[in-house]
Amino acid sequence: MTYSITPGSLALSRAVLDRAADRRRDEEWLEKAWAAPDTQVVLVAGDKLAVTPDRSSLKMVPPGAAPEGLRIFLGIDREAGAGQSADGRAVFAVLVEDEPDESYAGLREIGGVLDDREAGIAVNVIGLANWHAVHTHCANCGAHTEVVDAGHVRRCPECGLSHFPRSDPAIIVLVTDDQDRALLGRNPNWPPGRYSTLAGFVEPGESLEAAVRREVFEESGVVIGDDVYYAGSQPWPMPSSLMLGFYARATGFEIEVDADEIVDARWFSRDALRALVDAGDIALPGNISISRRLIEGWYGEELSGSW
Repeated sequence: MTYSITPGSLALSRAVLDRAADRRRDEEWLEKAWAAPDTQVVLVAGDKLAVTPDRSSLKMVPPGAAPEGLRIFLGIDREAGAGQSADGRAVFAVLVEDEPDESYAGLREIGGVLDDREAGIAVNVIGLANWHAVHTHCANCGAHTEVVDAGHVRRCPECGLSHFPRSDPAIIVLVTDDQDRALLGRNPNWPPGRYSTLAGFVEPGESLEAAVRREVFEESGVVIGDDVYYAGSQPWPMPSSLMLGFYARATGFEIEVDADEIVDARWFSRDALRALVDAGDIALPGNISISRRLIEGWYGEELSGSW
């Protein structure tokens, strides 16, 4: 196999901010950083971020203009000229409780237009916001947890257990057959015409390659052989996944969908897929998804038409 994902094309895998984990327990430094006039704060409401009026970038505000809410230290911008201190410019987030309005946008809307710095900030803080929203109580004893380490740990005051943010590994794979056709499927919740690569969560005690073979067979009935190749990864913090992309070659080609997660699956040649996309009969995944990049890596160039 010679397919590949173009380096840098994964919109949500870009990051330049130094997360500076060594500063998360330094309360004195954190307070000074919060008080610095050049510190930047991104506001998060639910799973959406405050954006500029043209919706082309994140709306950063100084600490003095930030509303009340859970404060999270995201890291230090060490780019040349960023910040007045020797460390660089600190970046925080505040989780606000207000319902998001038109001044907020989700990652699906803006992830593809953000620069590397802001894309990295966005996926980090949305993942943390989603984690905080569902981990308010200790899974061990049920007590309400307390936020520590600048928003990166929740500690139980009753049993002392510390809870850390988690990323759930999920495989996503473009499978090809002996004619070099690509296998794409449709979830029952999608409108007719939407197709994507197959994906699923990695189970406990399972290797990534085993997860590829199991998920593809369970969803489509297609059998994968030894040819399973890693292509790249992308965080998908909606709410907490890490998508691990693969290409794989099938050895058994008959399709029998599970009718649960996949209601239709087909083998597509490049010419057939291009014709269907150009005619508007098939819509491919959005440009911020790793699925789109896997498909275009196989196809050999960019394709039009997306969800």
